Amino acid sequence: MAGTVLITGGAGFVGSHLASHYLGQGWTVRVLDNLSRAGVTKNLDWLKKQPGGTLDVVVDDIRSRAAVEKAVDGADLICHLAAQVAVTHSVTDPRTDFEVNVGGTINVLEAARWSARKPVVFYTSTNKVYGALEDIKVVQEGQRCSAPNLPAGVTESQTLDFHSPYGCSKGAADQYVRDYARLYGLRAVVFRMSCIYGTRQFGNEDQGWVAHFTIAAALRRPVTVYGDGRQVRDILYVSDLVRAFELAAAKIDRTAGQIYNIGGGPGRTISLLELVERLGRLTGHQFLLTYQATRPGDQPFYVSGIDKASREFGWQPAVSVEEGVDRLYEWVDRNRNLFG
Repeated sequence: MAGTVLITGGAGFVGSHLASHYLGQGWTVRVLDNLSRAGVTKNLDWLKKQPGGTLDVVVDDIRSRAAVEKAVDGADLICHLAAQVAVTHSVTDPRTDFEVNVGGTINVLEAARWSARKPVVFYTSTNKVYGALEDIKVVQEGQRCSAPNLPAGVTESQTLDFHSPYGCSKGAADQYVRDYARLYGLRAVVFRMSCIYGTRQFGNEDQGWVAHFTIAAALRRPVTVYGDGRQVRDILYVSDLVRAFELAAAKIDRTAGQIYNIGGGPGRTISLLELVERLGRLTGHQFLLTYQATRPGDQPFYVSGIDKASREFGWQPAVSVEEGVDRLYEWVDRNRNLFG
């Protein structure tokens, strides 16, 4: 049944896809975004043309308690996506990283706690809360790494080891959300997300690496690889993520208070070198690659164990790596004007 959904960071990549989905379902969609990230105004222009429900855009910052309280008022569902998202920026400016990721999340949680509507709250956390996974044995096999002792991927029981200011701030917020569910009965769910990719993603070197490489391939721009390029991630196409939100919300009596790893899982993995090779085939030319040392906290191997989400709310990814990368490349190729 349609209602009012608040999407913090709703003009961003994932936020705009969620907003479009709920507009199509006839919801009133309230977007709270400070429009600071590159490309978000283009996403917002696109959203304003989408049919369905009502779009309400609030240009403000989640660090503003008053702005968040006003935005939460009347919301039945809150998707809290707004964040400082770059590990590198968190290292150079940890205070801002903390204020946005922890302080902003506390603002959302407190407003939800006191709301008469008792909204459902989704918080998008990150696999970075697991740190560098130094206890996992990793071996090199051709163009990729593998972890033979982790055939089903990293589960939610993996020890937390934040390993960077970004990991600390997202991990702290992650735990606040879980505790608000336990202590105050807030119907809150944590998604620890792996690499999400898809159309309308203006990826850069610090965040959104699949899109960053795809844009560089289409525009023949050089790319820096940190490490040897054999790093492996599970990647999840954004439409599959949107479906995870919808399914988990539909079973909120089961999912409230829970933490789920959300990603492509063992069936949807790719290394940097393998992505470079695929994009080379799509474009017909090779990348100009440069290599630098591995960045602090970078995991050589991370694959989400997604069995819990499958068991508890019936979710599985549907879009393959090949199909998803091809879709993203085709979108970039058709919209070169957006990447001036």
